Amino acid sequence: MDVTASNAVSQALYMNQAQTAEQAQMQLFRQALDIQAQQVTEVLAGADLQAQPDLAHEGTLGTQINTYA
Repeated sequence: MDVTASNAVSQALYMNQAQTAEQAQMQLFRQALDIQAQQVTEVLAGADLQAQPDLAHEGTLGTQINTYA
């Protein structure tokens, strides 16, 4: 067998293995992103973004100004 042909076959096999490994990594990455997106959606669905605690009804602190970020 010619050395050039052997090298070409070897390189083709190596590239095939590298492509398979890359596809597996991308699949894992997509799954991780999907899980994160689902978790963020759940957190945002459970959060009431407009809710703010009421001012205090008695005492000297928190009865005049409501400061929340």
